[in-house]
Amino acid sequence: MSRVLIVDDEESMRLLVARAIAMDGHEITAASDGAEALEILGGTDGSFDLILTDIQMPVMDGIALALSAARDFPQVTILLMTGYAEQRERASGLSAIAHDVISKPFSVADIRTAVADALASRQPN
Repeated sequence: MSRVLIVDDEESMRLLVARAIAMDGHEITAASDGAEALEILGGTDGSFDLILTDIQMPVMDGIALALSAARDFPQVTILLMTGYAEQRERASGLSAIAHDVISKPFSVADIRTAVADALASRQPN
């Protein structure tokens, strides 16, 4: 079982993604923006396997979160989500720290596959 931190400012999206990936037995924690996610990461010493974050959010967006998380918790895999082409473009330079960018809208099967692929890419400890 992997620990997954879901970060999205839309509650309905957080719930959908949480339900979808919980089907695969993952332990889920959710945050509504990047700043809250960093607080959670700091409080757990980054003990998550995956951060699944939206790019466009208030307070701290997913790219700023990814940069901070990669610096402070390099063992955590990062998977980005976006519904905007320009946000996907902004993330294109992050291939060194983000596993992939999944486009919204996506199906339950799509997000489960993306999470499985991201987790499978992790380096063994």
